[in-house]
Amino acid sequence: MKGKVLIVDDDQGQRTVLTAFLEDDYQVWTADSGAALQRAFAQEQPDLVLLDVKLPDADGLQLLPQLKKRWPDTQVIVLTGAPTDNEAVSWAVEAIKRGAFNFLRKSAEFDKEKLLADVQNAVEHKRQNEEASTLRRALETMSGTPSPIFQSPAMREVVRTVGRIAPSDVTVLITGESGTGKEVIADLLHALGNRSKGQIIKVNCAALPRELIESELFGSVRGAFTGAHADREGLFRQSEGGTLFLDEISEMPVDTQSKLLRVLQDNEVRPVGGKTTYKTDCRIIAATNRKPQEAIQAGKLREDLFYRISAISVHLPPLRERREDILPLANSFLKRFAAQANRSLTAFKPAAVERLTAFDWPGNVRQLQNEIQRAVLLCEGAEIDASDLSISEARAATEEASDTNFTLLEGVERNAIVQMLHETGGNKLETAKRLGIGRQTLYNKIKAYGIEV
Repeated sequence: MKGKVLIVDDDQGQRTVLTAFLEDDYQVWTADSGAALQRAFAQEQPDLVLLDVKLPDADGLQLLPQLKKRWPDTQVIVLTGAPTDNEAVSWAVEAIKRGAFNFLRKSAEFDKEKLLADVQNAVEHKRQNEEASTLRRALETMSGTPSPIFQSPAMREVVRTVGRIAPSDVTVLITGESGTGKEVIADLLHALGNRSKGQIIKVNCAALPRELIESELFGSVRGAFTGAHADREGLFRQSEGGTLFLDEISEMPVDTQSKLLRVLQDNEVRPVGGKTTYKTDCRIIAATNRKPQEAIQAGKLREDLFYRISAISVHLPPLRERREDILPLANSFLKRFAAQANRSLTAFKPAAVERLTAFDWPGNVRQLQNEIQRAVLLCEGAEIDASDLSISEARAATEEASDTNFTLLEGVERNAIVQMLHETGGNKLETAKRLGIGRQTLYNKIKAYGIEV
């Protein structure tokens, strides 16, 4: 399904240009004033709002808190037509403070590629939040035991690990592809920890402009840089007694990573432009969708910082590697979207189940969620059938061609063996023990399924 973008700008030319850039990939509608934005609140919530600072009847920055209150999940990119760099930075700082995802300076000609990248990141972030909210609801009753929504051995082990390490203050690095639920794990670590009475503050390191990230993290003093009109406390000090979640940490500028390392080592933070240091008392949880070693080799992540933040690492496998979770997740989404659409759909037909569990889901849980929502809206029968799904019948090319000849049960069994072999480093004796089968039985199944060890 296409993302939805609302453009709020009084300049007809700018609205036309932005619409032309976005309409191929997004559903776009426009508003030319603050009053028109107010009327738009009665419409469907968009994924993203491109909001001009200067409107004929309102100040965009003053509208921003109201917009976020009315549409809390909607991301906002503020458009600034500031005549000077100083004014642009000042507006940008204020926009981020009031909840904007990012800001973009208007010019005679927009950089189309940057605009599209910013819009895509914002929409992606909103959908990640939706996925996280869905999983949070599924985990609301969790008290240290695996949630029924996690049926795979890999995710059960993740939940067990979270339960063991949550009460400590150890720094944790969460890795995994986009859409696997890293923010949910951060929430669980905080909720089950000793700091749950404090707040968890989250910052997406990829979303903050380079010139603002140090001020955002460490704070700043008045006059430290252009646009610093007052002292700023910074997220480390705001997280006092709680948790600071640094999402997409490998996207943080390398020189800022160096300063972050010093803060973590000394438990002290010095605001930008300040002469006084302050003790910090917050738990650090970091996350990245990059493979850490590849990020280090690419110069995106400092090796010394990696070792400092990865005292404990929690890896979330992609959905294709934990197929046992697909159907419980799909049933959860079916129940939710059927209720929203006032449909009586309650189940999937066997052909649909087989197709769902055989697909590789490159977009992980978010893609599964969107697929089920689409099927609920388009299905004409009492149950969702394979013909109601838009995904391919065949598995992705990453699976061996012979896999398509297995029954659904055999496929689940093969995936469980592959996962356990991975977890034990290829140790067949330990794998057989953990699976509860004999060693010779394991050897026979490895041969029958063509598994390479």
